[in-house]
Amino acid sequence: MATQFTPHPDRLLPADPTTREVARRLYDEVASLPIISPHGHVNPLLLLDNEPFGDPAELLITPDHYVTRMLFSGAGIDGDAVGRTKNGTPSDAEPREIWRRLAENWFRYHGTPVRYWMEHELAELFDVTETLGADNADAIYDQVSARLADDAFRPRALFDRFKIEVMATTDDPADDLAAHKALADDGSFSGRVLPTWRADRFTDPSGARWLPALDDLENAVDGADCRTYEGLLAAMRASRQHFIEHGATATDSGLPDAGSTPLEPAEAERIHAAGLNGTVTEAEAIAYRHNMLYRFAEMSVEDGLVMQLHPGVIRNHHRASFKAYGADVGCDFPDVASFTKPLEPLLNAFGTHPNLHLVLFTVDETVFSREVGPLAGFYPAVYAGVPWWFIDTPQAILRFRDAVTDSAGYYKGSGFIDDTRAFLSIPARHDMARRCDAHHLAQRVATHQITEDDATQVIKDLTTTIPTATFKL
Repeated sequence: MATQFTPHPDRLLPADPTTREVARRLYDEVASLPIISPHGHVNPLLLLDNEPFGDPAELLITPDHYVTRMLFSGAGIDGDAVGRTKNGTPSDAEPREIWRRLAENWFRYHGTPVRYWMEHELAELFDVTETLGADNADAIYDQVSARLADDAFRPRALFDRFKIEVMATTDDPADDLAAHKALADDGSFSGRVLPTWRADRFTDPSGARWLPALDDLENAVDGADCRTYEGLLAAMRASRQHFIEHGATATDSGLPDAGSTPLEPAEAERIHAAGLNGTVTEAEAIAYRHNMLYRFAEMSVEDGLVMQLHPGVIRNHHRASFKAYGADVGCDFPDVASFTKPLEPLLNAFGTHPNLHLVLFTVDETVFSREVGPLAGFYPAVYAGVPWWFIDTPQAILRFRDAVTDSAGYYKGSGFIDDTRAFLSIPARHDMARRCDAHHLAQRVATHQITEDDATQVIKDLTTTIPTATFKL
C-alpha cells in the first residue's frame, strides 16, 4: 500500500534543535536565490528546440546512469531493459515497463542522493504525494506524463522556473557552437547558456579518438593544419577564441592523472608524428598528455579561460557494457588521485599568475585535506572544486567543507557545481548543496567559530558570489 510522502522542510539540517534553528535561518537566506551552474552537461539544443519532454522513463531513467547502474547492480536489470540502444539496436522496452522496474526496486535507493534528487523532483515539480512503489507505479507514471504535456514543462519554461541565471555546457573544440549562438541571438530567451572547451580527445596520440579529433578541428578552424604539433596548438588557440566569442569562460579536462611536465617543442613534435604514423609508445603518449595539460594552462594564462581539472577516473571499467552500450552507462569508477607532485611543473610556472584560475575536482576524498585544500590555501591560481559525481552526496559535501576549510577557507572554492545531464535534477542538486552548507555553517556558529552574521554572508557568497568570481562569470 502506498504511503504519503512530502519532503521534510528540515531535510539535511542538523538534528540538534538549537543548531537546526540557526541552519533554518541560514538556509532561508539562500533558498530562493538564482542558480549559478558553471559546470554541467545539458545539451544546449534542449533549450534551443524547446520541445516537450518525452515520457517519464525516457526523461528520468534511461539516460541517467546514476539511476540505471543501481538497477543493474541490485537487480541485474541491464541497459536494454531500461531503454538503452544495445549494439546499435534500439531497445524495445516499453516506457511504462521501464518505470515499473524502477518502482519495484525503489527500496534499493534508500539513503542515496539519487533517491533524494528524484523524490525532490517528483514532489516539487510533479506534485507527487506518495512514495513510489509497485502498487502506484502506473498512477505516478500517468501523473508525470500529464504534466510533461503541459507547456509549463517545456525546457525554457522550466529554465525560468528553476531561476537559472547562467548554465555552462560541455563542448568539443571542433563544435561550431551554432546552438549557443542561436540561443544568444533569440530575444525570447533571457538565460545565459555558455559553452565550455573540453579537449580530452586531443591529448592522447595513442587513442582511437585522436586522429579523428585532428580531422574535426582542421575542418572547424579555417587554415588549420593539425598534422604538426605546433599546428595543433595554433588551431586550439583559434578554437578557444571562437569559444570566448560565444561566451565561454572556462575549459574542462578529465584526464587519467594530473601530470603536467612540459616537453621541448622538438620532442613534442616527434611524438606527434609518431601518433600520426601509429608508432607512438605508451610512455610517449603519457608524456604528450602531460605536456598538453601544461600547454592548456599556458593558453589559459594567455586568454583567461578558467581551467577545470578532474583526474583519477577509471572509465568504461566493464568492457562488455561499454561495448554494448557505449560510454557513460555507470561503469566508470574512482581511482586514487594525486595533485601536489604531478602539478608541480604547472604550478611553478603559472600558480601565481593572476590570469589563471585552476579548479581541482576529485572523486578521491583522501586528497581533500592532504592536497586540494593545502594547494588552494597557498597558490592564488588554485581553487578547490566541490564534491562531484560519486561524492556528490550530502555527507561528502559536509566532509569536504570540514576538510578543505581548515586550509583554504570558504573563498578559494568553486561554489556548488551540479555536473549533470539530467536537466530536471538541477534545482534538486543545488537545493541539497544549500542545505548542506547551512548545516555546516550552523555547526560552526554553534561552536562559536563564526558568528551567525558572518555565516549568513558566507552562505550567500557560496551560492552566488563565489562561483561567479571563480568562473569569471
